[in-house]
Amino acid sequence: MSADLTPAWIALVIAVALVLGAVVYGPPIREYAVCSSTNEGIYTVDPAQPIVQCILVRDNHIAGVGSLVDVKARSRRLFGFWRPALKVIFLDPTSIIVPGLADAHAHVLSYGSVKLNVDLSGCTSKQEVLERLVDFVKSRPDILNDPSKWIQGMGWDHNRWAVQEYPHADDLDAEPLLRGRCIYLERIDCHVAWVSRRVLQLMGELPKTVAGGDIIRDGSANPTGIFVDKAKSLIPVPRVSKEDMPRYFERTVKDALAVGLTSIHDASTDLDSVKFYMQYAKSKKLPLRLYLMGYVSSIEYWGNKLPRLVDYGIGERLNLRSIKLFTDGALGSSGAALLEPYSDNPSTSGIMRIQEDVLSDLVKRFHADGWQVNIHCTGDRANRVVLDIFEEVFAGANMSEARPRIEHAQVMTPEDIDRMGRLGVIPSVQPTHATSDMWYAEQRLGPERIRGAYAYRTMIQASRNQILPLGSDFPVEDINPLLGFYAAITRLSVSGQSPHGPQGWFPDQRLTRFQALKGMTLDAAYASFSESSTGSLTVGKKADFVVLDRDIITVPASEIPGTRVLATVIDGEVVYGSL
Repeated sequence: MSADLTPAWIALVIAVALVLGAVVYGPPIREYAVCSSTNEGIYTVDPAQPIVQCILVRDNHIAGVGSLVDVKARSRRLFGFWRPALKVIFLDPTSIIVPGLADAHAHVLSYGSVKLNVDLSGCTSKQEVLERLVDFVKSRPDILNDPSKWIQGMGWDHNRWAVQEYPHADDLDAEPLLRGRCIYLERIDCHVAWVSRRVLQLMGELPKTVAGGDIIRDGSANPTGIFVDKAKSLIPVPRVSKEDMPRYFERTVKDALAVGLTSIHDASTDLDSVKFYMQYAKSKKLPLRLYLMGYVSSIEYWGNKLPRLVDYGIGERLNLRSIKLFTDGALGSSGAALLEPYSDNPSTSGIMRIQEDVLSDLVKRFHADGWQVNIHCTGDRANRVVLDIFEEVFAGANMSEARPRIEHAQVMTPEDIDRMGRLGVIPSVQPTHATSDMWYAEQRLGPERIRGAYAYRTMIQASRNQILPLGSDFPVEDINPLLGFYAAITRLSVSGQSPHGPQGWFPDQRLTRFQALKGMTLDAAYASFSESSTGSLTVGKKADFVVLDRDIITVPASEIPGTRVLATVIDGEVVYGSL
């Protein structure tokens, strides 16, 4: 009889032990180790232990790094003495792990909009633009059968065309299927819009001038359908609907996770988008981390219209503690504000989108209210104006607390690069801008000014703490951060070309591979006040990491663009691929 009860008693004892364990130690948690098949396949971006064999993941954070013996010794004990068998996952011999990748400057909903509307990137002629538009209309019966619906697209670049001139509204009417429709097409840099004749009709009489922008006109002073910078605000393009926001967001997230992005800095989040993200984060966990730069198109102070969000929502993945301001346009559309006229067009020095005194007052108010101030600056004049303002406003401030950023920092004088570093201002740059613009940048700037353009290595050397966050500005550039990594270390196009040959465009400005990796991990985390929780594979930080199919630190540079992401992990959970 007693022998028959023994199994039951054993089961009862185990059940009681599990219940007591849950009471004392809490519910079961996820714990596993991921190890390189070699001894050095995990790049932590932690100077204390830069390369290790294994990481130990416990629930949503890193609980150990080192050798397999090290992480096993740090695995969890139950009941104070019993250490259950640790699940250990070994990578393929050629694979590596890096911290979760961040894009320090992107446009989240805009990317989804482009991918779900008309993507015009890569078009080599106006005719190709028209063909893509026609194909889109034919693929959308709702638009095909309703000429009143707007057609929106983005990505055209007249610098890629045989005749490098702005297009005309009448070009769109040349295609019968497009004639009479409302069409709104953003240039690749999002600083210029090309609209159809029907849109011009809806707009009626236009102002002769626009402060901070330009309406391009023909020889008879008639608008051609091209609106530059702040003149774009005149166009009655429909706002993104509540129905489209989740569609655009889901598309962006899908593509971002597939290329290893675990965090994105959204560079100019309007109030409608802020509300959307907040509602999403309250209802369910955001699929990745978002750092928002709030934006309202106004010269009046608007910081009091924004909610301040720190680790907000389910999973604590939403943050809004910075704002975005604009000073000038883009180099590709000759809107970057320069100290001297453009070398290829001496009639202009670019566009300042805001008056200096207005900008100064805004920066003072935002800083006083505790917002991180991030300002778009492309040309050397815009950068100088902002550095002058920063030097005055942040005099005596703790820059490690304020962390003001210059977004793009694209064309600067050598003196201002040094000043930026001395002041502790963070340059937030996009390496693929350099390799996209290199084919015409020197023509725009001339042989002297170009030396201070896209000068990433010089910026790191001038920086007081060697901080250089990297981004892509997607959808302006490709969403894949490894293309930015490749551009940063080679200064070459993906095909291996540059105006200066196979050594790269101004090769002295190439970053090392470790500098580039740090720029899209720990430096991006610093620029968003999250370096204590993300950016490196350090004990206590979030378990955000990416498994790559090859070692981007050691393989020939030409192999980097072909790198595949095998797994993207956020908070210890696989969100793309598999381990």
